[in-house]
Amino acid sequence: MRRREFIAGLGGTAAWPLMARAQQAAMPVVGFVHGGWADASSAGSVAAFRKGLEEAGYVEGRNVTVEYHWLENQSDRLPSLMADLARRRVAVIATPGNTAGSIAAKAATATIPIVFGVAEDPVKLGLVASLARPGGNATGVNFFSNEVLTKRLELLRELVPRAIRVAVLVNPANALGAETTVREVQKAARSIGLQIQILNATTIDEIDAAFATFEHERPEALFVHADQFFSSRRVQLATLAARERVPATYGGGPDSVAVGGLMSYGPNNADRFRQIGVYTGRILQGAKPADLPVLQPTKFELKINLTTAKALGLTIPERLLAIADEVIQ
Repeated sequence: MRRREFIAGLGGTAAWPLMARAQQAAMPVVGFVHGGWADASSAGSVAAFRKGLEEAGYVEGRNVTVEYHWLENQSDRLPSLMADLARRRVAVIATPGNTAGSIAAKAATATIPIVFGVAEDPVKLGLVASLARPGGNATGVNFFSNEVLTKRLELLRELVPRAIRVAVLVNPANALGAETTVREVQKAARSIGLQIQILNATTIDEIDAAFATFEHERPEALFVHADQFFSSRRVQLATLAARERVPATYGGGPDSVAVGGLMSYGPNNADRFRQIGVYTGRILQGAKPADLPVLQPTKFELKINLTTAKALGLTIPERLLAIADEVIQ
């Protein structure tokens, strides 16, 4: 009897790895496509995405598999990557903060659900029929690029009222985002009497080269495009801005102000990724993207680094201190 019990027990133990593998194989797969790097700059965003998934009842490794694809500023990889995800019929493609990725996903499949995060109007991008009724296989979050860009430039002007010439640093590898930033900042600059100088950088060395131009064409302030590559280089940017003694404003992504940047403004980054995680989970539960309205952020954060301001000889206006969500001493 004991021998039979031992054999039965051994058989059950041997079956567990097979059962575990079968369960893992049966789990839905989410293709998470990010334009940046798998480093500290993206850790908070990934954590927020996982939190959203969990709010919808999905825990990575337990009842869902997430494949992370990091483009590392190489958008030319998108067509083949999206074609592969479409061929393998992943359950959902999530493209948070990645307009080029969202467009590539939409071009690759008309059936696999897509949850995007884009700064530009998703209707004009062809991702959805309307914000309230997306109507196709895509939905997600739209975070008001035009309004944020204008507001950020106005806040910079308020912080540095004597500024006339503003350098705008953009990443041409993020073509759509760079074009939108240049267009909207130039439009806003004309209305408040600022002159714009465009600087391009797609590599670490090109960021150094852009700041080197300040020796001959010195701006009074710097406006940094809210881009995943620049977020990953936020320490380099803050260090160079301090060295050149130029007041700079950054987007509201991974925290540039915490590493010495002067000021940032934009939608709450963690909340955006969390919302994308929630929508991904709801779709896994059976919701259709066509029925999920495009979300828009309700919280925008202004952060100011007083230590950096003092080093630059700037006095922060009381109004800005009063409305700031975070002031770093």
